[in-house]
Amino acid sequence: MKSIRGRKWLIVAGILLVLVASGYGVLKYLSDPTRGLPYADAFAQGKAEEWKAFGGTWELRDGSMRNDSDERGAKLLTGSKHWTNYSIEADVMLLGESGNAGLIVRSSDEEEGVDAYTGYYAGLRNLDNSLVLGRAGHGWMEVTKAVRFDGSRVVPERWYHLKLLAYGCQLVAMAEAPMQAARTALSVKDVDCVLSGRAGLRSYAAGGIWRNVSIREATEADAAAMLTSLADQGRSVAEEQMNDSLSFNGFHAPLASPRTKALPSSPNALPISSLKLFPFAQRERATIRGVVTITAPALYVEDSSGGVMVQKTSREPLRVGDEVEATGVVAPGDFNASLEDATVRVLWAGTPIPALSVTASQAATGAFDAEFIEVEGRLRAKTAGADDTLIFDLDSGPQSFRAVMTRGRGDSLYNRLKEGSLLRIQGVSVAESPSTQEITPFTLLVRSTDDFVELAGPPWWSTGHLVAIAIGLLLLALLANFLYHRVDHWRLQAIVEEREHLAFEMHDTLAQGFAGIGFQLEAIRAGVPEELLRMHEQLNLATDLVRHSHAEARRTVDMLRPQHLESEGLLNALAFCARRLVAGGTVGVTAKSTGEIQPIPLRMSDNLYRIGQEALANAVRHAHPSTLSILLEHQKTQVRLTISDDGAGFLIEAGLGGFGLTGMRKRAASIASDMQILSAPGNGTQVIVTVPLPPRVTIVSWPRLLLTVLKEHLHHATAADAPHPHPYRR
Repeated sequence: MKSIRGRKWLIVAGILLVLVASGYGVLKYLSDPTRGLPYADAFAQGKAEEWKAFGGTWELRDGSMRNDSDERGAKLLTGSKHWTNYSIEADVMLLGESGNAGLIVRSSDEEEGVDAYTGYYAGLRNLDNSLVLGRAGHGWMEVTKAVRFDGSRVVPERWYHLKLLAYGCQLVAMAEAPMQAARTALSVKDVDCVLSGRAGLRSYAAGGIWRNVSIREATEADAAAMLTSLADQGRSVAEEQMNDSLSFNGFHAPLASPRTKALPSSPNALPISSLKLFPFAQRERATIRGVVTITAPALYVEDSSGGVMVQKTSREPLRVGDEVEATGVVAPGDFNASLEDATVRVLWAGTPIPALSVTASQAATGAFDAEFIEVEGRLRAKTAGADDTLIFDLDSGPQSFRAVMTRGRGDSLYNRLKEGSLLRIQGVSVAESPSTQEITPFTLLVRSTDDFVELAGPPWWSTGHLVAIAIGLLLLALLANFLYHRVDHWRLQAIVEEREHLAFEMHDTLAQGFAGIGFQLEAIRAGVPEELLRMHEQLNLATDLVRHSHAEARRTVDMLRPQHLESEGLLNALAFCARRLVAGGTVGVTAKSTGEIQPIPLRMSDNLYRIGQEALANAVRHAHPSTLSILLEHQKTQVRLTISDDGAGFLIEAGLGGFGLTGMRKRAASIASDMQILSAPGNGTQVIVTVPLPPRVTIVSWPRLLLTVLKEHLHHATAADAPHPHPYRR
């Protein structure tokens, strides 16, 4: 017993050890500082699901990641918080005259807002034409180095290559212009450094474009190579810049930057809402001033009085948040006017305006056409539209509307959002055709996936969930029914095995004992003198009793061990039993089966065998027949067994009180069968047992099957106690 307990404890300890080792392995894998490295972006393939935005209007366009917003501190991050020593590099283009754009390493604790993260940043700033290397911690410290690109200027809309490396507490940043020979590098040793975090892209007070982003592990040799790679180029401007940059040994608070000067606007600028008053017949020019709310698929500008779509002729890049002045031809529409053939100039780089929260019913009136609004709705459907767009159909009460955005980073959002989800969406409301295509009263033009906020998932009572619950209940019911029948089968199998074991025991003990006693009596009788007649008579009587008891014991053993039932089937087993009962006599036995043979459950076949065995024994003992007939009828939903004889018969009312017939009735009731005994004096006897087969389970039939099982259980619970009105018909 102790050894068994010891083995159990060893097994438990082994399982716990495996679980602990597995958990440690998973944690080790998740915290591996090299997991996911090296990394290369898939912007050219239109994929960026692994990136997460904090502010800005990040979207994929023309194989590059683009942020058109002037928002300060817009960030886009990817990677693992466990990354430690690595470098990130990319091609970067600025979209503004007074901001910066670059790369982030070792970022954590990210939030929306200015410097709302902990980590390091390196970028190009055109306000003072410098390479910036700084540390953010919900605050800002930096070092800078003036660059000499293109006449000491960082030029917007030109590609530069940036690289930022972190190894231990050593930070190295390098910038170069691919079309020039000049490079600039910065190195900082941060004693109390941030040791790990994610990588990302960042812009400040300007938009930007990034491409060819790659991240890889870094070593001390990589850091040294960045600092010394320019030394072999000889004494040049680039070398001097690099050598100067090595003197920096820490961050400091930046000096206050000079404010960007705003260009003066035209004194003839009109409120945007006044464009609705222009006559339809005349094409007049007008000038408006406002803030850019969206740049694609069309340019929309908004002021405090309303919004307008501007069809500009100039190619000057614009960003969300820019304060602009536009002059063009007024084209009135059904709900609002637009400016055609307009020239647009940027007055100054501002911040994006907040969305106006309205209801879908208010937006459907067209009163907020061309304005940047915020609407809530429940997602009804989503599709991929033409021109690489994503279309979301939503309902807000009785009102329907659409939200449309360029694909960009939208694939992850498109795959994540489920139909029935409650969303809050920001975008420019357009009530004019062809944007609505006369399908919905208005359409929201959405800038990026960050303008979608999922407030709640689909309700649990949706059609899909109800179908899933119904299927789950169906599977549970089928499983319960299967387990019930399987347990019942196991129980009956155990009974059969126990009977067989008992039969072998009786055969090896009782039957063999009778045989031994008979042999000894024969030996005694042979040794008794012939003149002792009285003794011979007693020995003959004892021998006959032993022989009879031996025969009864063999019969009982055969009844307990129906070996032919499983191997040869019910009909053959009954026929074999009948022939053994009439062996040596003149009684004929016929056995016949009709219909398509179907498998009969073991419990049913065993009880049918016992009933048929008792009916055959009763016919041989009491009816003295000349023929025994066994008929097994297979039908679609039931099996009928008929045992017939042409013997003496009996009166039904007077002959059903015997022990054998009572046992037959109880066996028939245990399998919910109908048993009939038909007999009359001189006309033989028929025992007919009809057993319903368990139906085949299908998707259509399972409710009926469940109801049948419940009725069967109820019948079993009451059948034993309730008297039957017709004792001869069960």
